[in-house]
Amino acid sequence: MQERLIREVIEPMACDGLRTISVAYRDFVPGPAAANEVHIDGEPDWDDEEGIMSNLTCLCVVGIEDPVRPEVPDAIRKCQRAGITVRMVTGDNVNTARSIATKCGILKPNDDFLILEGREFNRRIRDSNGDVQQHLLDKVWPRLRVLARSSPTDKYTLVKGIIDSSISDSREVVAVTGDGTNDGPALKKADVGFAMGIAGTDVAKEASDIILTDDNFSSIVKAVMWGRNVYDSIAKFLQFQLTVNVVAVVVAFIGACAVQDSPLKAVQMLWVNLIMDTLASLALATELPTPDLLLRKPYGRTKPLISPIMMKNILGQAFYQLIIIFGLLFAGDWILDIESGRGQDLNAGPTQHFTIIFNAFVMMIMFNEINARKIHGQRNVVEGIFTNPIFYTIWIGTMISQVVIIQYGKMAFSTKALSLDQWLWCVFFGLGTLVWGQVITTVPTKILPKCLS
Repeated sequence: MQERLIREVIEPMACDGLRTISVAYRDFVPGPAAANEVHIDGEPDWDDEEGIMSNLTCLCVVGIEDPVRPEVPDAIRKCQRAGITVRMVTGDNVNTARSIATKCGILKPNDDFLILEGREFNRRIRDSNGDVQQHLLDKVWPRLRVLARSSPTDKYTLVKGIIDSSISDSREVVAVTGDGTNDGPALKKADVGFAMGIAGTDVAKEASDIILTDDNFSSIVKAVMWGRNVYDSIAKFLQFQLTVNVVAVVVAFIGACAVQDSPLKAVQMLWVNLIMDTLASLALATELPTPDLLLRKPYGRTKPLISPIMMKNILGQAFYQLIIIFGLLFAGDWILDIESGRGQDLNAGPTQHFTIIFNAFVMMIMFNEINARKIHGQRNVVEGIFTNPIFYTIWIGTMISQVVIIQYGKMAFSTKALSLDQWLWCVFFGLGTLVWGQVITTVPTKILPKCLS
């Protein structure tokens, strides 16, 4: 009867994701007792669990549904699209766990997945002495999606096994969620531990790296987006800064050797560094995360911060800017019909020639700052630019400051006021960085020497 109850009632409920509770009773009577009654002379011994719980009459089996939150399936889809494998480790019955995992989207009909109970999991990964063997665990975890009837120790073993695995070139990055005291070891062992802020214990919160204040799985997706956004912001700033550094160093060195004086004066370099270090970092690091961040695979743990695409952009833009600056240095006076700044006495006043070089350099820096917003080879470099008011406010403010410095800086900034035509030439060279950026994007990354990529 009991096996039939399990087979025909409990298991179908579990397969539908219901947690079952059996309601049964037994009568304790002071007088003559029937078959399902117990004769007692006084108060039953409630501590005698075996005696109390035997020979019960089953009234019903109740199925209790703990529905999946509406936002969870979409959050899991976003994680999977972002290259994150979601696994469920639970103490529930395997049928209940399978049903919930299917509703969440962890299990898909055409996927090659593995569902195990804790007992079978341990049987597969341990040797005859009961010790966990990494090579046995490596055969299990890549396909494992659901681990049911598991203990906190099983959870820790799985986390440690994935982290210690060497079956791929790059180590897996493991994130773990938990709320109980027993989840502490797994949360601490994981690369990123997420503890529940509402239901989580103090031990779980202490062992975790991030606390989900709303206990919502979709908050993990937001954490992934912001994490990738921070990484991209650092990469954008590096791409921009290294381009400026390469050009400034080469111009200062070769210019000083060729014309006995650097085309860029010390105070001008201070202004360039203010643009490069302070203002650009604020402009490029304040981009808000976008859903597009979840369409890419995760960055590898050992992946260089400067990618081959970034290196191509840095070298390509530096090449363009150096050609323009040296062209202006050695032929700008002839092309623009102005007095040459080469060979001037050290105490001579500012010249339009060297002012144009400085202004053209800053214009190219400013327009290349727009290029630097994209680090994955995107062609539309202005996409989303107006969703970041900090970026365009700083950019416009810097441009206005540059106009003031050129037109009114005089001896303080070693500049001489430029005409409208000369300004248009400088802006033209700056706009050229946007056009040149499209050319760089077209060039295959594989042509870079291996040492640079």
